[in-house]
Amino acid sequence: MNAIWRQGLLAASIAVILAIGAMPAAAGEHKHKEKSEDELGIRKGSVYEEEKVEPKHGEYSHKEPGKSKRIERAFENSPPLIPHDLTGMLPLAETNNACLNCHMPETAGGIGATAMPKSHFFDMETGKDLGGKLDGKRYSCLECHVPQVSLPEPIKNQFKADFRSKKSRTSSNLLDSLNEGVKAE
Repeated sequence: MNAIWRQGLLAASIAVILAIGAMPAAAGEHKHKEKSEDELGIRKGSVYEEEKVEPKHGEYSHKEPGKSKRIERAFENSPPLIPHDLTGMLPLAETNNACLNCHMPETAGGIGATAMPKSHFFDMETGKDLGGKLDGKRYSCLECHVPQVSLPEPIKNQFKADFRSKKSRTSSNLLDSLNEGVKAE
């Protein structure tokens, strides 16, 4: 392709772009009104006065443990949300952990609580089964599990989780599926 032909193609392309830009809007086509800086974003406030904008906090559940409805997991093996009030249960520590009173497997079934999965009684670093003893890294429950809050979504969540079984919507099989598809040499 010679240089003169390329220059002609470039000039023709620019002319077409300019002509399209100069055309009047098609009938029925909407012109969008410009938005002010205060209308941009989710919170609808001035980006220059962020320190004055108060985030919405919503309402946490006030239902006592055992009276709340179990919340479906966000995706398979995700940590479940806490559906009940935490008043009087905090802080959590290895020597003082109210969660263990209801969620240890030997207790949970009898009272209708979600039992901690096998992965909490397994040392992931060494691959050692701890024989029913809770892994020492699992006492800080609130690092993974958080209370559910009622708050309107500013943008509708379109994510749809794909669960492999009905049971995986409310319980974990992480330890069973962790090495799924992995072949040892």
